[in-house]
Amino acid sequence: MTETHLLHDLLGAAAARHPSSIALTYGQQHCAYGDLLDQVQHLAAGLVALGLRRGERVGIFLEKRFETVVSCFGASAAGAVFVPINPILRPLQIGHIMRDCGVRVLVTSPQRLPALLETLGECPELRHVILTDDPQGLSVPDGVSLHAYAQLLRSEPRAGHRVIDSDPVAILYTSGSTGKPKGVVLSHRNVLVGGKSVAQYLENRADDVLLAALPLSFDAGFSQLTTGFHAGARVVLLNHVLPQDVVKAMVRERVTGLTAVPPLWIQLTQLKWPESVAEHLRYFANTGGRMPLETLTQLRQLFPRSKPFLMYGLTEAFRATYLPPEQVDTRPDSIGKAIPNSEVLVLRPDGSPCDADEPGELVQRGPLVALGYWNDAERTAERYKPLPAAAGVRHGAVMIPEMAVFSGDVVRRDAEGYLYFIGRRDEMIKTSGYRVSPTEVEEGIYSTGLVGECVALGKADAALGQSITAVVTPPAGAQDVDVEALLRECRLRLPVYMVPRQIKVLTGHLPRNPNGKLDRKEIAAQQLQDDV
Repeated sequence: MTETHLLHDLLGAAAARHPSSIALTYGQQHCAYGDLLDQVQHLAAGLVALGLRRGERVGIFLEKRFETVVSCFGASAAGAVFVPINPILRPLQIGHIMRDCGVRVLVTSPQRLPALLETLGECPELRHVILTDDPQGLSVPDGVSLHAYAQLLRSEPRAGHRVIDSDPVAILYTSGSTGKPKGVVLSHRNVLVGGKSVAQYLENRADDVLLAALPLSFDAGFSQLTTGFHAGARVVLLNHVLPQDVVKAMVRERVTGLTAVPPLWIQLTQLKWPESVAEHLRYFANTGGRMPLETLTQLRQLFPRSKPFLMYGLTEAFRATYLPPEQVDTRPDSIGKAIPNSEVLVLRPDGSPCDADEPGELVQRGPLVALGYWNDAERTAERYKPLPAAAGVRHGAVMIPEMAVFSGDVVRRDAEGYLYFIGRRDEMIKTSGYRVSPTEVEEGIYSTGLVGECVALGKADAALGQSITAVVTPPAGAQDVDVEALLRECRLRLPVYMVPRQIKVLTGHLPRNPNGKLDRKEIAAQQLQDDV
């Protein structure tokens, strides 16, 4: 059997076992494992022929489709690093990502290219743009070459650059509590071990049909591919606009496994489901925040024979914990225990383990801990630290320090070892399954020129987890803020999930702390009342 040390080996192993089995479904089209591997090998050769060097970055700005998957695995096979870019991002965010990690090759579509032209001109390391369809009549900035995806698929297969499992294979961008999104660097080992671990506890098998409803730029979204391919299952790529689209796909494809975030689950429970879905849905899984108990109860009523998996994780270490289905009745508010081949610790500030039910920071160790943030030593040092000796999990005679990821999340562990989430130490806004940086929202608002000062806050919302409220002041020389104009500009500059649901206009200056910075806590205390 093919060894699986590298990401693309996972696909090779599945193709070696069952080359004619369906790997992907997209609309009415299907792609078998053998055919998918063939396309990956040809695209990898094409990328190398373009002069792509070991470890260079391949940006992928596409909706979920065959070319998206082939580009990810093709970059891996070429010895490069793929950077999946959420297709709902705007040029402002896309430009930051491409410049931040120095994207050398961009794979996109003719429909998406025109909106990116100005942005691409500001990406100095970009050399090639690959279009999924005929590029005739389209142009790119000077110094950038335009290529047809089909042309690269005609490249004669050749070996990619030599890499090993500790080398980077992907950069997933996630928002931080301050500043712009930061790129989490994942190794081949991170992605492979994570996929195997999740497939193990979900008990994925070759006859599974997994619905990929989450963006592939999310760790949980991409893991639908790695868990599915590990088992030789079929993965259905879905770009849904409405929750009803998910229901239709579940019925049409007889889906056996669905992973989603709480806001989507809430919407799905409000729809009428055909009874037939309960006959084939083997499990449903939650990630990206705590699922409301009412929603969980409704799902279990809809799918009484389906196993519920409640999961917790962070992009910086792929996945941390899951609650076994048999424990859901006993402790539905728990985030469970560590997933296979990983360890989760609850530590005090001095690094020593917390006692039962004592709050502490969740710290994760093991092969899922990522390689840090791309080109950001300061933020990497804040999150990724040597495992303290006081944790008591390594013998002191081992000289090389082990790096662990310190989540910043406060949890407690009960006497039986089950974990419970308490809160986040940072100021992240969790909305629609996304972790949103307030600063990034504020930058988008400031760029409109329609406000003086601005603070973005998260307000509890039953459907979204949190909704975004922007507290703003009029620009200099103005008496008020044109709220409608501001919202229109926000929709043009920000992804849908970052657009504020509410604009609160104040006159004068916003409260400041002793250091002269805007006092977020004071502003939140004043503004986020039920009647706001």
